[in-house]
Amino acid sequence: QVQLVESGGGSVQAGGSLRLSCAASGIAYSWYCMGWFRQPPGKARERVATVDQGGAITYADFVKGRFTISRDNAKNTLILQMNSLKPEDTAMYVCAALVAGCYSVDYQGHGTQVTVSS
Repeated sequence: QVQLVESGGGSVQAGGSLRLSCAASGIAYSWYCMGWFRQPPGKARERVATVDQGGAITYADFVKGRFTISRDNAKNTLILQMNSLKPEDTAMYVCAALVAGCYSVDYQGHGTQVTVSS
């Protein structure tokens, strides 16, 4: 059974930091590109960051310089370190295992809520 379980969300004031984790099981983790998406309230889902099987990383422009994605293939874990948080970062953050060149979601978790207050 495939499971992607996110943790680490919460409420924080603007300028603060949070560290999201995603624990994966039931998949050949190191074979997948892994990524974080987010869905702000009332808005469409956005791609936040991805890290592929070789370690190549991409970030959305709106998080560059503030967020850092990393993966630990030994622990089947994906991390998103979020610094300098802004109220517009408020969203449900979802971890996903991606295929087709990091473009298609194969599996995803249920998400963890991040709320940033001004």
